[in-house]
Amino acid sequence: MQKREQIKLGGAAGGSAPPAAKRGRPIGSGTNHAALSAVATAAAAASGDSIAPSILLGPSLQVHSAFAEQNNKRIVMALQSGLKSELTWALNALTLLSFKEKDDVRKDATPLARIPGLLDALLQVIDDWRDIALPRVLTKTPRSRLLGANSAVTGFGSDYETINSGDSVPHPTAGSGSSNKDPSAQKGTSKSRPSGWWFEEDGLFNLNDEGRAEKQQCAIAASNIIRNFSFMAENELAMGQNRHCLETMFQCLEDYVTEDEELVTNSLETIMNLGPLLDLRIFSSSKPSFIKITEKRALQAIMGMLGSAVRGWHCAAAELLGRMILNPENESFLMPFAPQIYKRLVDIISFPAGDAQAAAVGALYNLAEVNMDCRLKLASERWAVDRLLKVIKTPHPVPEVCRKAALILENLVLEPQNKPVLLAYENAFAEMLFSETRYADTFARILHELTSRPSNKITSARGIWGM
Repeated sequence: MQKREQIKLGGAAGGSAPPAAKRGRPIGSGTNHAALSAVATAAAAASGDSIAPSILLGPSLQVHSAFAEQNNKRIVMALQSGLKSELTWALNALTLLSFKEKDDVRKDATPLARIPGLLDALLQVIDDWRDIALPRVLTKTPRSRLLGANSAVTGFGSDYETINSGDSVPHPTAGSGSSNKDPSAQKGTSKSRPSGWWFEEDGLFNLNDEGRAEKQQCAIAASNIIRNFSFMAENELAMGQNRHCLETMFQCLEDYVTEDEELVTNSLETIMNLGPLLDLRIFSSSKPSFIKITEKRALQAIMGMLGSAVRGWHCAAAELLGRMILNPENESFLMPFAPQIYKRLVDIISFPAGDAQAAAVGALYNLAEVNMDCRLKLASERWAVDRLLKVIKTPHPVPEVCRKAALILENLVLEPQNKPVLLAYENAFAEMLFSETRYADTFARILHELTSRPSNKITSARGIWGM
């Protein structure tokens, strides 16, 4: 408990405590959607830092630190414009600014706080894609293009041909074609539309399949930039207290079945990096809400990730739960999901992948320190003790994981109600005492706690001799 309170105080002080380890590292672009733009390349060349340090492996491109300060307003306005060319330039520039090699010695990383309105502008790019995502578009009906008939203003996708007022443009997902309608009927239909009808469509203009794909790629690039920003300690507090940011990320997790995998991964990594500072009460606070995500919906989204078949997702979700429980304010929201969490984490321990076992053991280690109820539920979970012992016997390649598994068992035996369950493993504990010298002290304390008290003599005899 003392450890959890120290971490909470460190987060409240603006990240003065050492931050938790991050997963992976910031990446530039996972696919070809964020190719380097000519403008960003020219900016890097003008900075005079075109030669990378010798310690960096592979090609890299450095951007002058003053680039963001000189172009911060232009970057935000380009993101808000919605124009394809401007969006591409801004996303490429931000990808370069947020990218750092693993051992990069540069100190000119651009904190998010230095660019007012940048985070909201990036989130708006993701929200624009979410507004036209698959579940909603399938319910749309074809409509004629009433504005911008003679020009492709946005630039996304293939240009529409100039049409007359009596022609109809098929919706990209509504079918391959559409018959012409009577002009008088169309005029009557357009008059009956409410004044905000453009907010219910794909924007001011329809998008074909190619345009939708480009919108999706822009959203992925924006999520990658937000993920990169979450690795910077200067941005953690601002992002962790931004309700719009958390709502957008959790909404992407909710739709992991239909949403793009890279967008879901970036969202999950962002939330996990902010995990120690994440307070679920923000979803019921007075801060303005954009998507109406509740504490229960947020946890259900994490549980969906925890139960997914993608190893990277359920490993990250396990680490996220372990970090969230360090904040005592999240306990009341997490406890109703405790039985599901324990069952899934115990299942993950049985996976052969070492990273999955490490994530599950780390989460159980933090959960076992919360209160007595958590320790009782974990001890009563079937196969929990067996699989924790197996992690130590194998052993896991990382000694810290084995140490945490042994400490979990020690925490469980401290509760008198758990002793009848753990006495069945007394012989296994004795074997570990003599075979695993690194954890001999821990198993010696476990055996001492099981058998030292007078009230446990009869129970001990039953555990050993089967009486």
